Amino acid sequence: MSRTPAHPEATGLALGLLGVLAFSLTLPMTRFAVQQLDPWFLAFARMAGAGLISALLLLALRARWPQRADLPLLAACIGGIVIGFPLLTSLAMKTVPANHGAVVIGTLPLATALVAALWFGERQPPRFWICAAAGALLVAIFTLRDGGAELAAGDWALLGAVATSAVGYAAGARLAQRLGGIRVILWALVLALPLTAPVALALTLTTAPRADALHWGAFGYVTLISQLAGFFAWYNGLAIGGIARVGQVQLLQVFFTIGFAGLLFGEAVAPSTWLFALAVAATIALGRGRPRPALVEETK
Repeated sequence: MSRTPAHPEATGLALGLLGVLAFSLTLPMTRFAVQQLDPWFLAFARMAGAGLISALLLLALRARWPQRADLPLLAACIGGIVIGFPLLTSLAMKTVPANHGAVVIGTLPLATALVAALWFGERQPPRFWICAAAGALLVAIFTLRDGGAELAAGDWALLGAVATSAVGYAAGARLAQRLGGIRVILWALVLALPLTAPVALALTLTTAPRADALHWGAFGYVTLISQLAGFFAWYNGLAIGGIARVGQVQLLQVFFTIGFAGLLFGEAVAPSTWLFALAVAATIALGRGRPRPALVEETK
């Protein structure tokens, strides 16, 4: 007998928000870490480090191996959120400010909803798509309002991160309905180890990483929180509350990121930023609705 939360939408949104808060520091911490650490090393070392921790956790849990039918979705998770997003954002943060990166990543909720619709047939009412597009448009206006959104190499890397992460989010959320959010990210990180661990070791041997304690602390955050713990909440939230609906909460991530950047790194935050945050929150609230069943479910 499955144990379903009494209020799945509220539970999913709460878990999704917790995941977003965890991810909100990813770009500022990455931007800070690459000041002293090579971005390739940072990306693959965080993947491998989180993978080794995941292996220990799976052994402690005595978890069963995923079934063969789970492997395609796990492969999508590996390509999207284990390798694609960390590598592309690490490269982008070498040349692009964290605040600028945050607003580009702000298009991720709409991208995730599109993947869920095209891949899994998760259908939404027109109101949802109007509000999702409005939220993405607000993020675009926020990016362009000061004329600072030139499409440089860092922007292309960020757009690639959005595309790969949307696939990883949608696949992981679907798989979390069977395995649970914790096991999805643990298995994805472990199954990626044959690639991530040798690359991380080779990079360590060729260019020995050197950084002070604060920059290693930023590395620890993106390894333990961004790459691992944040997904425990995020994948479970998407699985419980719906990929598209809970995914819209991530529109707030840009503003959380800017707020943390101001609080922790002293970046000035204009009052208009918080007005945009309220407007985006309104699109999320207005767009919430119950998704219609997928076509495959209607024909059963």
